[in-house]
Amino acid sequence: MFLRPQMGSRQILTILILTNTLLSFITPTHCSSSSKSQNVTVSLYYETLCPYCANFIVNYLVKIFQNGLISIVNLRMVPWGNAWINKSDGSFICQHGSDECLLNTIEACTIIVYPDVVRHFRFIHCVERLTLEGKHTEWINCFQKSGLGTVPIDCYNSGYGNVIEQKYAKETGQLNPPHRFVPWVVVNNQPIQEDYGNFVAYICKAYKGPKPEACRSLSPMVDSIEKSNSIQPVCYVDEERT
Repeated sequence: MFLRPQMGSRQILTILILTNTLLSFITPTHCSSSSKSQNVTVSLYYETLCPYCANFIVNYLVKIFQNGLISIVNLRMVPWGNAWINKSDGSFICQHGSDECLLNTIEACTIIVYPDVVRHFRFIHCVERLTLEGKHTEWINCFQKSGLGTVPIDCYNSGYGNVIEQKYAKETGQLNPPHRFVPWVVVNNQPIQEDYGNFVAYICKAYKGPKPEACRSLSPMVDSIEKSNSIQPVCYVDEERT
């Protein structure tokens, strides 16, 4: 699927050369270098049309932007999830069909073109809200709603988005232990698995600096997260694909 290009090929090439430097997946630059060193790295492995991923992003993960925890978090969004690569022709096959492959790649392009986590998360949040509302085909409107340009569409059309997705596929495939479902949340290299609903408590426990207010109010929960039996709905790797 190709979308209507928004700019000339020379401009696209320039953008792609510049954004290529970001493919090492460096952490977002939303805080000062002096504080980043002790920040908690949170990686979310997800797929765009899994309703449980969308719900987590829209109703839970967004809270770290609202309560200020983003200041102590290096948030990494990895839109690949339970997809796989067809060995015969190298094409992507996604659990929820071709629309999911499209949106995974569009979101991947947006992350790379707009590396500031506040900016690309705003777009992703918009798309995932549409997923929950059964309106994901209206995703293109999220560029305007989130105040971003449509350069990620050119990234997709050029095929560069596939390069990014291949890197995300490799990273997801090398998770240890392997992911069994999405959303798969990893806090400082430790997967929290079915307890992802308590991700804030894991962030607060992992952070070694002065606890922000959002963590102080969660002190009892932080102390008992190992005893949590929270089970959240997920999209399993081996469940029926659509």
